Amino acid sequence: MTAMLEVKDLHVHYGMIEALKGVSLKVEEGQIVSLIGANGAGKTTLLQSISGIVKKSAGDVVFLGQDIYKMSPQKIVALGLTQVPEGRRIFTGLSVYENLMMGAYLRKDKKEIEEDIQKIYKQFPILEQRKNQDASTLSGGEQQMLAMGRALMARPKLLLLDEPSMGLAPILVKEIFSIVQEINRTGTTVLLVEQNAKMALSIADYAYVLETGKVVLSGTGKDLIESPDIQKAYLGG
Repeated sequence: MTAMLEVKDLHVHYGMIEALKGVSLKVEEGQIVSLIGANGAGKTTLLQSISGIVKKSAGDVVFLGQDIYKMSPQKIVALGLTQVPEGRRIFTGLSVYENLMMGAYLRKDKKEIEEDIQKIYKQFPILEQRKNQDASTLSGGEQQMLAMGRALMARPKLLLLDEPSMGLAPILVKEIFSIVQEINRTGTTVLLVEQNAKMALSIADYAYVLETGKVVLSGTGKDLIESPDIQKAYLGG
């Protein structure tokens, strides 16, 4: 069985600095795959190079059997791969509803778009309550829900999530992670980048540990959470 996403020997440079040094990973359909590592390990760079935002120096990125290495971000989204960026990046000055509609900008199926909006409201009731408010008035947790809802409006097969728990209170972190699991249960495969290693590993089918641009360890979420090295380095054990 071929993987939904396969990254092979990926290299990325920022000027003279090599940010990714031959990273390889696989995401199988239906999985939650977590990518953990310290600040500056290259996690965000890896996601951005997969989604076409960052230029790659060498390697292969294959999604649903197609080489997307040189594809534009719009074409990648149209294929079914969507990213929720770090820091949420919602559109201020637009309402919650307008932000959600921005997620569907490549779609032409008006009736289904409206149905999907209703599905998002069902999943995130707070967004329906605030649908006419400027998105900038939302709390951090609500903005994260909006960013995730907006990404889901593109009907992704694979959702890339970059640090969804960043800056959120612990109770909200739990809520966001249970939403990630719910999104996965309803048929979307997830590649998650997260500094909260314990939460990321606890929901992962498979996980990779990135250190200074290289994968240093991989295994099931359960195996990694029980690994003494991981406990010492990332779980405060």
